[in-house]
Amino acid sequence: MGPRRLLAIAGFRRLLLSRFAAQWGDGLFQAGLAGAVVFNPERGASPLAIAAGFTVLLLPYSLVGPFAGALLDRWDRRRVLVAANLLRGALILVCALCVATGVSGSVLLLLALLVIGISRFVLSGLSAALPHVVPVRNLVEGNALATTLGALIAVFGGICAVGLRALWGAGNVGSGLTTAVAAAGSVAAAAFAIRFARGELGPDKVDEPALALWAVVRGLFDGGRAALRAPTVAAGFIALFAHRAAVGISFLLTVLLMRYSFTDMGPLKAGLPGLAEIFAAGGLGILVAGLTTARLVGRIGRRRSISAALMLAAVAQLGLGLLMTLPSVLLATFVILYAGQVVKLCVDAAVQRDIGDETRGRVFALYDTLFNITQVAGVALAAAVVPMNGRSATLIVVAAGLYLAGLAGFQLVSRRHPAQ
Repeated sequence: MGPRRLLAIAGFRRLLLSRFAAQWGDGLFQAGLAGAVVFNPERGASPLAIAAGFTVLLLPYSLVGPFAGALLDRWDRRRVLVAANLLRGALILVCALCVATGVSGSVLLLLALLVIGISRFVLSGLSAALPHVVPVRNLVEGNALATTLGALIAVFGGICAVGLRALWGAGNVGSGLTTAVAAAGSVAAAAFAIRFARGELGPDKVDEPALALWAVVRGLFDGGRAALRAPTVAAGFIALFAHRAAVGISFLLTVLLMRYSFTDMGPLKAGLPGLAEIFAAGGLGILVAGLTTARLVGRIGRRRSISAALMLAAVAQLGLGLLMTLPSVLLATFVILYAGQVVKLCVDAAVQRDIGDETRGRVFALYDTLFNITQVAGVALAAAVVPMNGRSATLIVVAAGLYLAGLAGFQLVSRRHPAQ
């Protein structure tokens, strides 16, 4: 169909705009909070404290998933998107006030947990709703466009946070003001979502028990069974989880290198500006993946595309990551996030195509849960052994090994369904 015809679909445009607003706010909030905690001269965090903080910030991906799946297949998804976005906006303002007044520790982390948890709930709802606004035959293209552009918008939000901190200052007040701006994204996302008619985004039918708690418990098992019954989905999960674990390791190393090891090299910056450049390099990789994945899958198939992406990421970890210089880290970020986005787009399309609408929300929620448990595990592993300056060739080799293990697991499971 092509992007132009997809964008001609009014429902797809509205869903896309809601995603853009939500992910812009997510990117700004997370980058603003990271700046407030990691690169704030008034807070002086140690490397292990940084690692612990990022690990906690990733926990919502694991905690919210089981609830999201059952509720997205139980409640009107349009109403969920509106209410969740408004609640997230309010919590962002509370979090910003805490940052501005110097609150730290468990209170700030708990608020961040809530905000990011609701963000994952919103993104799960957007993914589950996509087949209601795009023809089934165009799901790969529609998902590639929505996911890729959404990720780029999140990167842009992170870059906006860096710019706002430069304008308002890197201290508590400047960090709080920067964080508060992210609430605008949530309000805009709710405004776009409310334009859908009631029931327009599904679910088409509700197959849930009367008790919501039991729905949550059953949702976990139903999502798992549905994923296991679809070999394309099960194999894709293995590949994607390996990527997320490896990215968790690389992410912590990159933050520590930027904070404690690297110095500026001409236009290439260390510190928080350097992280902005990392975001930009990763965003470019995601953009290239969005532009090429559908064509790649059409030419060599989904299984070969995922296999090639995993191998490319392993090579980038070893060939570029081991150098541990500013230029090599930037290039490795581009290649690894390109490869990871190819895998993600293929897996998203498999869930949307091969899982029925009555359980799709639960599978996406389980996907989010496991997807991010693996990233938490990667960060925790790295935090246990990482040196103070972030320079660890051993961890980079481990990350490359995870890609190769994911490739082996993906090939083994996908043989159950050779036509991919």
